[in-house]
Amino acid sequence: QVQLLESGGGLVQAGGSLRLSCTDSGRALSNYDMGWFRQAPGNEREFVASVRWSGFSKDHSDSVKGRFTISRDNAVNTVYLEMNSLKPEDTAVYYCTARIASLRDTMRQTTDWDYWGQGTQVTVSS
Repeated sequence: QVQLLESGGGLVQAGGSLRLSCTDSGRALSNYDMGWFRQAPGNEREFVASVRWSGFSKDHSDSVKGRFTISRDNAVNTVYLEMNSLKPEDTAVYYCTARIASLRDTMRQTTDWDYWGQGTQVTVSS
């Protein structure tokens, strides 16, 4: 069973940076596509970024493109979300997600993913 654990959330001022990490202490994630979603109070969970198992194919939502970068280091079994130029509207709980490596094109819906972490809070103050 995949058990994802996120870390790195916190409180930051607008314009600041944070790096989120996601790992699984008991299972290698190298055979999994990985992603990040976020959910603000009263909103649906929305896609942020994804990376294929190989690390060569990445996708970012329009709202974070150019500010956030997803990456993975399979040697340390960790996926990262580097977040720069943070805005108050980025405030949300950020969730790491995984699925067995797939040829499916779709990765932007919650239903495209199989495993979820508990989430880490990111708060951006103005």
